[in-house]
Amino acid sequence: MEQDLNPQAILQLGMGFWASKTLLSAVELGLFSKLAPGPLTAPQIAESLGLHRRGLYDFLDALVALGMLDRQGDGPAAPYANTPQTARFLDQNSPAYVGGVLSMASARLFRHWADLTTALKTGQPQSELRDGGGGFFEVIYSDEQRLEQFLAAMQSAQLGNFAALVEKVDLSSVRSLVDVGGAMATLSIIVARKFSGLRCTSFDLPPVVPIARRNVARAGLSERIELIGGDFFKDPLPRADVLTMGNVLHDWNESEKHELIRKAYEALPAGGRLIAIENVIDDARRKNAFGLLMSLNMLIELPGGFDYTGAQFDGWCRSAGFQRTEVVPLAGSSSAAIAYK
Repeated sequence: MEQDLNPQAILQLGMGFWASKTLLSAVELGLFSKLAPGPLTAPQIAESLGLHRRGLYDFLDALVALGMLDRQGDGPAAPYANTPQTARFLDQNSPAYVGGVLSMASARLFRHWADLTTALKTGQPQSELRDGGGGFFEVIYSDEQRLEQFLAAMQSAQLGNFAALVEKVDLSSVRSLVDVGGAMATLSIIVARKFSGLRCTSFDLPPVVPIARRNVARAGLSERIELIGGDFFKDPLPRADVLTMGNVLHDWNESEKHELIRKAYEALPAGGRLIAIENVIDDARRKNAFGLLMSLNMLIELPGGFDYTGAQFDGWCRSAGFQRTEVVPLAGSSSAAIAYK
């Protein structure tokens, strides 16, 4: 009945940026890392992070209400502490830290998304490209420190997916794996640790290689992981039994996606596999809200990128010569879209 309808869900969604930016600012300030050693009172937090008294308690108590902080008692003297979840995922010293991608969202994406309406009307990116500041990748890759920060952010977003991949997809009989667009070689590190007899290669643009080399060395796997610099549009892909692409295909338009899948097919032997690790959208386009929003983010960021369904992936792969495909759910909204040659 009409009298039973309630606008609360609409209002909560429409004003959802309030909660989002509260969390993003907390990450940007390093609040959760500051609380890692133990609880602090609001005045102690303010002094440590340089916060003004006005808004201080509203900020901290909003994070409590949102489930991002615990407060031990009530009143102005009550100390605040991380929850088990924020202690694991938002402390910069945690190996499971995912705050890198949230810091990037706070610094860049939050402001770019303010112009989503313009993007929807024009079909044009609203990122650095809009202001003539060069292409997204050109801006990021022009400075090694900025590039390393970006790669670390991407690594934090994919850690759960990579860990799920090696548990859910059988790679025990695979002799060689190439991660195309391998960034900091994180997937190669996880695979090498899981499968001692598997030879791993991380392939990415030359400026990425020194950063990946340091990451591989820290993992103690320099003897087992090869790093190759190259351009996956200009150069042949290294040959291997399995080729992986983590958040690569969604950056490009449809013809570019076709090209990358074709090159992967050529680099694989009979029986080989291409594994794309992305926010694959359900075929009916009704359930994976994050995947659909990620596709809108590609509209904001890049000239032609978009996320895709399993059915679209199947069509592109079959046109390249692959025999069949499947989609294996990983962590959260992400999946492994797998094509078999």
